[in-house]
Amino acid sequence: MSEDDFAVEPIEGLPELLPKGEVILWQGRPNWWRLTIESLKLWWVIGYFGVLAAWRFLTIIDYMPLGTSLSLSIPFLFIGGFVGLLLCIVGYTQARATLYTITNKRVAMRIGAALTVTLNLPFTQIDNAAVAKKRGGFGNIALETAGHAKFSYFVLWPHARAWYFRKPQPTLRCIADIDEVSSILGQAAKSRIIEKENQSQPNAPRVGMVVN
Repeated sequence: MSEDDFAVEPIEGLPELLPKGEVILWQGRPNWWRLTIESLKLWWVIGYFGVLAAWRFLTIIDYMPLGTSLSLSIPFLFIGGFVGLLLCIVGYTQARATLYTITNKRVAMRIGAALTVTLNLPFTQIDNAAVAKKRGGFGNIALETAGHAKFSYFVLWPHARAWYFRKPQPTLRCIADIDEVSSILGQAAKSRIIEKENQSQPNAPRVGMVVN
């Protein structure tokens, strides 16, 4: 693997140069901390080891000295801290390897730390965009694709809508300024769909022009 995994990208986050008439409206990546908490369930994992430590302590405190009970319980906390650190590393790596792009014609998602793939999702192939707002101005945007387009949930993860296994939905995860990004996406998609509809009807008035 080269020093720069994405050196072949003519534009960061995109596998090729933009066609004439296409412009980038927004680019961003997940917040690594939010991604670690939401997708990798950091607090649940740490809490699990905390419960194990408490359970261990309570089951042996009745017939062992306090110091011994603590010494046999605390290792679970150290293990939990170590696993939590590993999850933070994975979350940071995933976030840094990811780049979401919204243009006036599509959504592009470069995802994957070990196996990097780029998804191109034209607005005309997106049936719906579900916005889930979180605390602190963060949020997710799940994209429901049209027709029979289907993606592997495991290839998309963690950039997939939770629990949608039958027809996975590519998702822009843990985005800052979710209101602004969702507005950019909505306006761009609406304009593109109107443009395509006008192109399919040669005699229809063009957007922004008045026909006398």
